[in-house]
Amino acid sequence: MLETQEDLARLQQLLDRSMAAAGPHLRSIITHERRLGAPELAERLQGMRLLVLATVTADGRPLAGPVDGYFLHGTFWFSSGRDSVRMRHLAVRPAVSATHLPSEDLAVTVHGRAETFAIDDPGFGDLRQAMLDEYLPKQGPAFETWLDNADAVGARIVPEKMFTFHLDG
Repeated sequence: MLETQEDLARLQQLLDRSMAAAGPHLRSIITHERRLGAPELAERLQGMRLLVLATVTADGRPLAGPVDGYFLHGTFWFSSGRDSVRMRHLAVRPAVSATHLPSEDLAVTVHGRAETFAIDDPGFGDLRQAMLDEYLPKQGPAFETWLDNADAVGARIVPEKMFTFHLDG
């Protein structure tokens, strides 16, 4: 877990602000006991978590698709090819929404803007390390070679709103 106490405090403030601004319908579903606090959320989102990521086309239509997401420092990070449709969208329209929905018992949704960076930028090495931690055991050293040669871009979702939902099993 990479979240510092400052990261967790910032995340908790975001979660609280988001729910305070939510409409009555959402608040009737995501009741206080169905929310996760920042420490619980960070604990549950260790490792790679599939996200459905939505970007915006030039004519304003949403376009959603899966990405490997990593919850680092209290927000989601991901990568994709430099020439992918999603990264071309984000280069000119950084608005983004993403949802992690592994089952009906857990959902995490974030709305914000994507901040992109070179995947090999040492200032954003936590994403690279998270990817290596996930895929080296599965694919071996070939994954690191592939990553070193990939024409990829990383992105961090700068959250404006984040909602959590969970049901205890």
